[in-house]
Amino acid sequence: MIKDNQKKLNGLHVVLDGLVVAASYSMAWTCLYLRNRLFNPQIHILPPKFYFSVLLAIVPMYLVLYACFQLYTPKRVQQRRYEFANICKANLAGLLISSLLLLLLKKNPYFKEFSNRLVFYFFAANVVAETAVRNLIRMLLRSIRAKGYNQKHILLIGCSRAAEGFIDRVRQNPEWGYHVYGVLDDQKDPGTEYHGIQVIGRTAELDSILALNTLDEIAITLGIGEYAKLEYIVAACEKSGVHTKFIPDYNNVIPTRPFMEDLQGLPVINIRHVPLNDPLNNFMKRMVDIFGAVVGIILFSPVMLITAVLIKLTSPGPLIYSQDRVGLHNRPFKMYKFRSMEVQAPEAEKRRWTTPGDSRVTPVGRLIRKTSIDEVPQFFNVLMGNMSLVGPRPERPFFVEKFKEEIPRYMIKHQVRPGMTGWAQVNGYRGDTSIAKRIEHDLYYIENWTMGLDFKILFLTFFKGFINKNAC
Repeated sequence: MIKDNQKKLNGLHVVLDGLVVAASYSMAWTCLYLRNRLFNPQIHILPPKFYFSVLLAIVPMYLVLYACFQLYTPKRVQQRRYEFANICKANLAGLLISSLLLLLLKKNPYFKEFSNRLVFYFFAANVVAETAVRNLIRMLLRSIRAKGYNQKHILLIGCSRAAEGFIDRVRQNPEWGYHVYGVLDDQKDPGTEYHGIQVIGRTAELDSILALNTLDEIAITLGIGEYAKLEYIVAACEKSGVHTKFIPDYNNVIPTRPFMEDLQGLPVINIRHVPLNDPLNNFMKRMVDIFGAVVGIILFSPVMLITAVLIKLTSPGPLIYSQDRVGLHNRPFKMYKFRSMEVQAPEAEKRRWTTPGDSRVTPVGRLIRKTSIDEVPQFFNVLMGNMSLVGPRPERPFFVEKFKEEIPRYMIKHQVRPGMTGWAQVNGYRGDTSIAKRIEHDLYYIENWTMGLDFKILFLTFFKGFINKNAC
C-alpha cells in the first residue's frame, strides 16, 4: 500500500533536506572565503570548524521550519508555485531567526566576528538548491507513477458530476499515480462504467470492502440529493482508519478555493471570496496600476505618435475611438482605443461583433489590432481608475445583457476592475473565441488573485499577449 511508501519517502525527504541545507551552507561559506581571500585578504576569518559547528543548530532548525510550512505534504497534485512560495517563506523565517540570534549573541567574541554576509549567501543558495532538488524529486516521482508504480488506490462513493470530474482528471494526469478501484453507488447497477471505472456495489457494502484493508483513500463523491448518507459513510471510513476526502457535487456553485469562516465552531462557506475586496490588496494593486500606466505612457509615446500619424494619413475620422464598456460594479465607462475601423453609425456598431475578414477594418487597423497597438491608449483608462493593468476584459453593454442570460456567473467578472490584459488573454482567449472559456479563466483570476499572479500575467503578455492570432 502507498501508506508505507509515503512514510519511507517522507523519511528520505527529511534526510535529503538535511544534506541540501548542509551543502547550501558549505557553498555559502566557500563564497565568503573566496571573496575575502580575493578582495579583503587582510580581514581576520574565523576558523572553518567554528562556522561549520553552527550547522548542528541550523540543520534541525530548517527541518522544523520546512515541516511548519507544509513542505512534506505529498506532491501528487501540489502546484509548483505554492511549493516555491513555501520554500521562500521557510527560508525567510530562517533568515530572520538567524539574524536575530546573531544580534543577541554579538557579545560573544566568536559571534561578534561571525559574518552577516554568510547568512544572506546561505539564504540565496538554499532557496535555489531546495527548489531545484524538489523539482527533480517531483519529476522522478511523476515519471515512476506514469509507468504504473507507486500508485494510490482509491474507492469512490457515489456516481455524480464530482465523480466524473475526478475520474476525468485522473485519466488526464497519470503522473499523479491514482488508481481508482471502483465506485459504490445506490442508484446505478453494478457493472455500469464511466471511462472504464465500474460501479462495483452498493454503499451498504462499504464496511466489508474497508475490512480488506487494501485501500489508501476513500473519496466521497455523492450527488447533492444523497448527502443524507454522508454521516454514515464518514463514520464508517473513520472507524476503519482509512484517509477520507470529500469532493462536493456543487463545484459550479462554490468556488475552487472557498473562503471559510468559523462562527463559534460552525463552519461558514462564503459563496464567493474576492481577495481584491480587501482594502490593502486593492490599494497595492492600484499603486502598481498608477506606476505601470505612467511608465507605459512614457515608453509607448513614440509608438502612439507613429500610429496616430498613420491613422490620420490613411483614413478620415478621429484618431481615438471611445466605446462604452461595463466596468467595476456594473458601471459603464468610456474605453479608449486607436481607431482601427471605418467610421460607422453608433447603433450599428453597438450590436455587431467583429468577425474574421471584417470589411470595416482598415489596413492600418488590421495591423494595430494584430499587434494590440490599438489598446495602448487604455493606459489613460488605467490612470483614471476605470481599468487596471490586469483583470477581466470589459465588454459592451449590449453584449453584457446578452451574455448574463446565456452564461452562468458571467456578471461576477464585474466585481473587480477590468484590465488591459488578463488570465484569459494570456491563455489564448482573445478576439473571436469562446466566451464561456474566457469567463472560466476570469473567475479563476478573481478568486485566486495575488500580486504575484498579476506580475506573471504581465510577464506572459510580453510573450503571448501582444500578437493576437484571433484579431479580425
